[in-house]
Amino acid sequence: MTVKSPRCGVWNGGVGLADIRTGRKVVGTEHSRIASNTKTWVATVVLQLVGEGKIKLDDSVDHYLPGLIRTEHYDGRKITVRQLLQHTSGLPDYLEAPFWEDLEAHRWDHFEPLETVKQALALPPPEGRTPDGFYYSNTNYNLAGMIVHKVTGRPIGTEIKKRLIKPLGLRGTFWPGDRTSLPKPALRGYVVQRGKLVDKTAWNVSAADASGALVSTGADATTFWTALWSGDLLAPAQLAEMKKTVKDDLGEDYGLGVERYERTPGVVAWGHSGYMESGHKFRNAVTDDGKRAVTLLIGSEKFNEAKVDSVIEKLIRDLR
Repeated sequence: MTVKSPRCGVWNGGVGLADIRTGRKVVGTEHSRIASNTKTWVATVVLQLVGEGKIKLDDSVDHYLPGLIRTEHYDGRKITVRQLLQHTSGLPDYLEAPFWEDLEAHRWDHFEPLETVKQALALPPPEGRTPDGFYYSNTNYNLAGMIVHKVTGRPIGTEIKKRLIKPLGLRGTFWPGDRTSLPKPALRGYVVQRGKLVDKTAWNVSAADASGALVSTGADATTFWTALWSGDLLAPAQLAEMKKTVKDDLGEDYGLGVERYERTPGVVAWGHSGYMESGHKFRNAVTDDGKRAVTLLIGSEKFNEAKVDSVIEKLIRDLR
């Protein structure tokens, strides 16, 4: 866990074991997969490109990737970049394809984002969209990453390194590509199989791509989020666009790659949760002014989510 506030500065710590086999304890400096928190980093890159006049939020996907989405159910000429970032495109999640029913079967495989998009396009329209059209789909962000690549000539991972990792001096954050291991110290990831926690840390997450591939630390993720919300990464106009929300499937607010929280009246915070098949989970919250932040890396799919969210809420409310 990493906590940051004006009076306390930055604190790193944790509880439990980072590695069950060796008995190594969590100290708060571990590397972990941040999963869908990656989406906020990708949305930031896209919005930087919007500020540079290289992408327009309300341009169609077809404008940047002509002819890619033309099926019986989906038309890239009717889907905008904004809709990708806000999960209102109506595209299904590629992970719903039968191909992914056995995740273990593809644990070591390399995938290109285009492969995942094609898997999604073969699926029927998703059920359960909200009145605002929200339907959470990893396909959206893999497409966003492809648009960044088309516009800049460089993969999304390279753009994240150039625009976010290097300028912020993030030494524990990187785009893994086909690397299956985590740098030391690593937060091992565990999933429940046959009633036991099994180490699934090693995984090729290339399929996740712009929807969830990043590796980071609590301190680095906190630095990114506080910089973002302090206005250091986006111009006011683009940050305002990021904060425009619709209701998600849980009745909460979702902007452009960000989740809005107001569980304590008057205390607005932002973040983005994440889950990876390796067993790694991510929770965070940063206040609207970027001054207070809590980041939590979790190495197991088995934990009390309600209790964790409650602790984060109390910290964000009470930190000074």
